[in-house]
Amino acid sequence: MTVNLLDLDGDGLTAWFAQQGEKPFRARQVLRWIHQFGQDDFDAMTDIAKSLREKLKALAVVAPPPLVSDRLSGDGTRKFLFDVGGGNAIETVFIPEDDRGTLCVSTQAGCALDCAFCSTGKQGFNRNLTTAEIIGQLWQANRALGVTPRNERVISNVVLMGMGEPLANFDNLVPALRLMLDDHAYGLSRRRVTVSTSGIVPAMDRLRDTVPVALAVSLHAPTDALRDELVPINRKYPLRELMAACRRYLEKAPRDFITFEYVMLDGVNDREADARALLALTRDVPSKFNLIPFNPFPKSPYRRSRAERVRRFQEILIEAGVVTTVRKTRGDDIDAACGQLAGQVKDKARRVVPVVPGDRAVPREVMA
Repeated sequence: MTVNLLDLDGDGLTAWFAQQGEKPFRARQVLRWIHQFGQDDFDAMTDIAKSLREKLKALAVVAPPPLVSDRLSGDGTRKFLFDVGGGNAIETVFIPEDDRGTLCVSTQAGCALDCAFCSTGKQGFNRNLTTAEIIGQLWQANRALGVTPRNERVISNVVLMGMGEPLANFDNLVPALRLMLDDHAYGLSRRRVTVSTSGIVPAMDRLRDTVPVALAVSLHAPTDALRDELVPINRKYPLRELMAACRRYLEKAPRDFITFEYVMLDGVNDREADARALLALTRDVPSKFNLIPFNPFPKSPYRRSRAERVRRFQEILIEAGVVTTVRKTRGDDIDAACGQLAGQVKDKARRVVPVVPGDRAVPREVMA
């Protein structure tokens, strides 16, 4: 059976080479060729014995998801569309900034969480992406973007904030994260890799104990009543449990704060009282807030908060000593802004709360 080497992190590749009777250093060599040099041709791996190259050609492939389209925004944002089979396509976005280049990576074909303000969630859910499909987005983007004039990679940061809920695809996510951090692969620091979650509490604890990278939590509401409406997963993991999980995560996190993402919805969650309720909710969680202007999509009942309302909301948080930024809207002319990633998904699944190993047994269905 042919194996896709993009599915294997360092330990997995070492174990696979051992099964082939090869020494561990061969795995490190191949890891560097694949991920540092973006090589998918075994014959081009010139420091590997020809006999091993022939074995690799017979037993393995390097197969990222095929690139369907590559669109460039007027502000320099690039959106890649990848084919993941079965009529499904996923989107990946590169966001250039003065001091960094950030790649926003997808983890699922669609999303089952059905957050009320997100066009990605409105298209339904098909399946989890494989490790190869997750890391393959970074592999493909690196090849497309090349290097800087100083021969440095253009991509310096990765955020798992694209299509899907990363922690609902935990077992495929973790090897991809390990490859991002591996010095023989992408060599990113844990501070430069961020996983975003809507708040799957048991998986947050597993991530803390397995591969604790930077964490962003999609909060969007200061009360359970409103968050139940906007982020249905809250009906299973309410705010009290979510805040406790954030405090636990900080015990091993590479940063000394949690980033809370908060989409600003006109007349829904953007009042001064909401800002003060947020301060009360997060008072025991060292945090940074990222306020996100809502990006409208067809048939959405929500509107973007007015600039003055966002400014006052930010001001209240900053006056309380909380670092608060307002996310720039990037790539909205190519539908690459936050909440706009839609790809193409064959909706074959009901929207359900993801099952997490070791989770307590409760009714799974989330009513949209």
